[in-house]
Amino acid sequence: MTAVDSPVLEPFAGRPVVTVLTDRCAGCQECIIRCPTGALTMDAARWVAAADSSMCVGCRQCVRTCPFSAITVDGPLQVAERVELEPRHPHVLRGDLSEIRPGFTTWREVLAEAERCLQCPDPTCAKGCPAHNDIPGFIGALRDGDAAGAQRILRRTTVLPDICSRVCDQSSQCEGACSWSLAGGVPVSIGRLERFVAETAPVAPPARHDGRRAAAAGMSIAIVGSGPAGIGAAWSLVEAGAEVTVFEKDATPGGLLGWGIPDFTLPAAVADRPWRQLQEAGVDLRCGVDVRPEDVEILLADHDAVILAHGATQPLRLPVPGNDLEGVTDATTFLHGARAALEQGGDPAAFLSRLGLADPAANAGRPVPRVLVLGAGNTAMDVARTARRLGLDALCVDWLDERFALVRPDELAESRHEGVEVRFSRTVTRLAGDGRVVRAELARTAQPRRDRLPKVLGGDPEVVDIDLVVMAMGYRGDPAFAPTLPGTPVRRTAAGLPDRRWTASGIMANAASAYAHHNPVGTLALGRETGLDAATLPVLDRVWVAGDALVGPSTVVEAMTQGRRAAESVIAGRPSRPGRPRQRVPRRVLVCYESQGGTTARAAEAIAASASAAGHRVRVLPIGRVGLAELAAADLIVVGTWVEGLVVAGVRPAKAMRAWLDGLPRLGGKAVAVFCTFAVAPKGALPAMRRTFEARGAVVVAQAAFGPRERRASGTFGPTAFGSELLQRAWPGERVAALVE
Repeated sequence: MTAVDSPVLEPFAGRPVVTVLTDRCAGCQECIIRCPTGALTMDAARWVAAADSSMCVGCRQCVRTCPFSAITVDGPLQVAERVELEPRHPHVLRGDLSEIRPGFTTWREVLAEAERCLQCPDPTCAKGCPAHNDIPGFIGALRDGDAAGAQRILRRTTVLPDICSRVCDQSSQCEGACSWSLAGGVPVSIGRLERFVAETAPVAPPARHDGRRAAAAGMSIAIVGSGPAGIGAAWSLVEAGAEVTVFEKDATPGGLLGWGIPDFTLPAAVADRPWRQLQEAGVDLRCGVDVRPEDVEILLADHDAVILAHGATQPLRLPVPGNDLEGVTDATTFLHGARAALEQGGDPAAFLSRLGLADPAANAGRPVPRVLVLGAGNTAMDVARTARRLGLDALCVDWLDERFALVRPDELAESRHEGVEVRFSRTVTRLAGDGRVVRAELARTAQPRRDRLPKVLGGDPEVVDIDLVVMAMGYRGDPAFAPTLPGTPVRRTAAGLPDRRWTASGIMANAASAYAHHNPVGTLALGRETGLDAATLPVLDRVWVAGDALVGPSTVVEAMTQGRRAAESVIAGRPSRPGRPRQRVPRRVLVCYESQGGTTARAAEAIAASASAAGHRVRVLPIGRVGLAELAAADLIVVGTWVEGLVVAGVRPAKAMRAWLDGLPRLGGKAVAVFCTFAVAPKGALPAMRRTFEARGAVVVAQAAFGPRERRASGTFGPTAFGSELLQRAWPGERVAALVE
């Protein structure tokens, strides 16, 4: 066991020194609330923050969270050295699939690392984790020696702790967002602690809730795809009492967990665990079934909802001369074949022969075949490291600058240790050969910044001799599904100002820490929220999508969480296939509005009161407080605005409403009603709103305009009457009063 030193900031050789700039301090207490050590209090006489440097550990959480830049901290971080474990590289690499990265094996190691956790009151690590695991909570349980308690805490948010702890790039997620990392130091080893929990207190199978009181009792859900998103969705649904059928085109389940991540990173016994448990819990898994877009309607006829979690399965191919030569393949094909060849009873020589390569073991004295891997991300490293285990030489090239590489830093180091040659700032411009590829021409590239694409530089290309090319540059969604999945892939970027909960936590303040290899962890985490929220919205009536099929290539934990989000949305909305009686539960109604003088707000309140009196669950919000989460949590969305403009020049919805409408996501099948208030005439305001919603896939069930006469009518036909009418239009044939039974 070795240790990595935490940095010491000169010239301060002792404890950190905290300075409060009282002329800037507004007494908001943000720093006091979030200080994990109690080093900050309030000076009640002057109503400013007061610091006790003797209690400070230098984490600088106060600096990151102060909205007025009123605090400085100088000096070293007061934290013990991180417990690091060396990779277990095999002495003979060929054919060895044993796991490389070790986990903690003793409570001594675990407690030493767990004690480094500050137990932050507003943990940025949890925001950096796509699943929002309660990281201080499970680490606190480990401190108490309670592995089972730690597992129960993790179980609230993840069903793949044994897998994610091995395959997550923690440096750009939870660990990159750790307070120590954001302060420029070395974070808590969250991944290894999570793995220890999963190995000490193994993940329990789904706790299926049968009976009429189960949240999803009587529902039948079809899931397409058995990868991480499908696992997450199936797990949540089966625990809620639904009947779940999963369709997988491959012969075995798991998606990339099964074929895309080699055993030396993710052992098969760990990767197979979720599907063993899901099948034992009653999930109907049907492998070897390729669901095409035209099959979705058939599934909808037999099931109450469909969750598409089929991944991004189309390999990207570099459009260069010679990419169609024999000996040019893709990562999926290579990894599928290599897994079968290297497992017990496999035939590596036969696999190499199918690739047109001689077996190095049987051709002593001849040059070892060389594989050129295009790309240097995690998949490319898996390909190259697998090639080394087949006895081949491997060269990876990527046009990105190494500073901005997409690969896990530890995986890059392991690959180079195993003899993989990795060249960044290179790109292939031509593949050459007489029928079969034998050479590649490489050009240099330059990338000064992360947010700029590399540029190919001039000059004579470098020529390298090769025997096989594997394209491992990533994947894209199946284009055949594009009409079925409008609006995908969803861009994982956050528009506008970050939510106050994010800025106040401090995760946005140090956007690119050294430990995170200068990945902007806060920006990345906030962008992931867009994809997580999008998974809760249907893309079509009774059709949800999650994982790589929704956002493009992503991480295992992100896909799993999106699957769970989609399942939770299905459970809450309780869709039903034609002919099946719907369980009588209150509908969820969202009434949102843009109001300037208060007239539209009062109309919204009257509509809401009408829906609430009928027994529905109603929320009333101004549009500025309505985002993806609020839209997803509604069965009926009622939107109101005042109108602006002149009758001659044109009347339209208010400017703020138009901007909000322009930012709407897909609302596949959502019921929507629109209304407006006006002084002279509404003209085209309502038709404009209607067209916008219909373009987003919503079903507009009612519309109304309220002018001075309707307001004077005091209920003859005003907002209250409209509220009652639109409920009947949204759900014809339902006895609204019965919903409160």
